[in-house]
Amino acid sequence: MKTQSPSAITQTRVSRRVAVTALAAALLAGAAVAAPGVAAADSSVAVPQATAGQDRPELQKATQAFVDAGFAGVQVRVHDEQGEWVGSAGVRKLGQSAKPPTNGSFWAGSIVKTFTATMALQLVAEGKIGLDAPVAGYLPEFGLDRRITVRMLLQHTSGLFNYTGDFDPDGKYVPGIPAAGKEWLDNRFRSYRPEELVRLALSKPARFEPGTDQIYTNTNYTLALLLVEKVTGRSYAEELQRRILRPLKMRGTTVAGIRTQLPGPHAHGYYRYEEDGQEKVVDISRQNLSLLAGAGDLISTTQDLARFASALNGGKLLPAKLLGEMRKPHPKMGYGLGLFVQDLGPGCGTVYQHNGSPPHGYGAFMYSSPDGRKTLTASVTWVDEATRGPAKDYKKLVDKLVQEVFCGGQAGAAVEAKPAR
Repeated sequence: MKTQSPSAITQTRVSRRVAVTALAAALLAGAAVAAPGVAAADSSVAVPQATAGQDRPELQKATQAFVDAGFAGVQVRVHDEQGEWVGSAGVRKLGQSAKPPTNGSFWAGSIVKTFTATMALQLVAEGKIGLDAPVAGYLPEFGLDRRITVRMLLQHTSGLFNYTGDFDPDGKYVPGIPAAGKEWLDNRFRSYRPEELVRLALSKPARFEPGTDQIYTNTNYTLALLLVEKVTGRSYAEELQRRILRPLKMRGTTVAGIRTQLPGPHAHGYYRYEEDGQEKVVDISRQNLSLLAGAGDLISTTQDLARFASALNGGKLLPAKLLGEMRKPHPKMGYGLGLFVQDLGPGCGTVYQHNGSPPHGYGAFMYSSPDGRKTLTASVTWVDEATRGPAKDYKKLVDKLVQEVFCGGQAGAAVEAKPAR
């Protein structure tokens, strides 16, 4: 798709409509699905602060490809045996020429699940909770099925309804809290309490018997947040600071809570909709992510995510046994305990990753080698729309970047996301 100027945004018509709820659910789940929007005018790559490994034309090309495909902006950070490479492409804000900051803040979405799982497993290591103990024993106020264990929350095998909307076993969509379309747009500053989200989910029938299936569900991680708070006697944000952010000097990362403004330099995401026959584009860089407490409400930077991924996979945050549990994939979707385990094929090996996005306008991804010495972290912005737009390009672009970093750009490298056995 050719790059369009910002002035062309309001003239662009959406010619193809797809199911809103299915794609919205996939994106909220942190899957590698996004909507390429209207591309920005200035899409050249910025490669600042020359360090070892900065002259990496293959990474510049893979970064630029996002903007060429229609995304507004992208920032990428790679750390490997050649050193650290950072770059950005596109624009920070539509109608302006400034490029996205290479270490700007962004809504990191479901990547927070890896942080939540790490804290829960730290509590397991300290003997404060049991990985296979009933969650109801720690949170009796919710009347949870006693078969649901801590492991099932972190592994998405609890069977609980997803409070942002879900599908019945027969395929019928059951609405939850609006997380897509104009209804979400009009309510994007509303605040929610974690208990409110959980009780809404528990008001709906379970999707399957605990432990018998695996379906990605935000409710699991909001419950895990409440578990951390109950056991420690401190807020989730305080525990995150104490256990991870402060020790790793992650100064650009915070729990969003009811905060609606990204701090410091940041790229802007957008939402496009039609009203009275007119297309309108809204800057949604401000939004309230309390909607996804513990499951998608993280603010971070590429540098901080790289530091976290490296420390986690390098064994600095969890004992080896529990890190092994975290990286043990369920056969259905290759998800362990807060991490996707992805086999890249011969010559490339395995990576541990988690992608994420708030409801609209932003996407982020975090990849690491098993030893934490090689990392890829990035954030993208785009002009979103009610139908989410075509999803095909995003996964292909991420796969290409992953191939360049972890497979040395090998032709035909198997970067298709498949579970590692």
